[in-house]
Amino acid sequence: MLDVLGFRDPVADAIGLLRPRTVIGPSLRAVGTWALRFDPFLHVRIGGLVRGTCWLILDGHEPVLLREGDTFMLGNPPPYVLASTPDASPRSAGPVLAGAHDGLVRIGPESENDLYLCAGHIAFDDRNAALLTDLLPPLVIVRAGDPHGGRLAQLIDHLATEVGTAAAGGPLVQNHLAQILLVHMLRAHAGQTDRPTGWLGALNEDGIGAALRAVHADVAYPWNLNELAEISHMSRSAFAQAFKSHVGVPPLEYLIQWRMSLARDALTRDTLSISELARATGYRSESAFSTAFRRVVGASPRAFRDEARAA
Repeated sequence: MLDVLGFRDPVADAIGLLRPRTVIGPSLRAVGTWALRFDPFLHVRIGGLVRGTCWLILDGHEPVLLREGDTFMLGNPPPYVLASTPDASPRSAGPVLAGAHDGLVRIGPESENDLYLCAGHIAFDDRNAALLTDLLPPLVIVRAGDPHGGRLAQLIDHLATEVGTAAAGGPLVQNHLAQILLVHMLRAHAGQTDRPTGWLGALNEDGIGAALRAVHADVAYPWNLNELAEISHMSRSAFAQAFKSHVGVPPLEYLIQWRMSLARDALTRDTLSISELARATGYRSESAFSTAFRRVVGASPRAFRDEARAA
């Protein structure tokens, strides 16, 4: 399985399947009274304050004051506003950002005490985006003083430096930094007291996390409930109940869903024949694989691959 599809860790696996595409927006430096309103967008936006303070006002949520070193992540958010004060009248962010020069947008005169914010948008492959976006709340904030805060602040600072530097390989460095930032934000989110549901939160549970890692390490193995319960050092019934409570679906259903996510990706990229893919995802026959694929995806593997080729 590892040689064929190349997956082994739940977080790395999910991000690999998501095929992230990163767009780092221009950095924002602002002073005085200002407010920018951002339209809704799909998937994830990550940003942080290199210097200063500002308010983040997300529709349907109380305004949040962001301070220097704080990092935020927005998951499929509704419209939101970044502002100097909660009552400042916002203008559309699009035309303002379009006027960027050398990766920088300035509001107000240059000042040593101005706000300095860097943010980026990470878009995913729509076929598998729900693997992550369904687990994320609209807003995650990691404060500078949190256990992960210092590392995240350093990454934001590094990212902001890259945006403002016309150096060789800049877009590549920005893309990798944004993805590293995403992983650290997911770690921070999973470690917060109000932990997420789904596989992301379950990774912090010793028994359930061990079972998840085992499944991802060898998805072609014919796992059964007893074996996964043994890995978790739990009884079969206790494991099944705990897994569904944390992940949201029964263990073997999770296994099927994950196998089909891998299959969709492989069929989209047309890297394996259907019979090879059946073996790589743990099915003894192409027929058994096709039946499972059709149940989960709603189309046969062959029809799905043909549609992907046409697209």
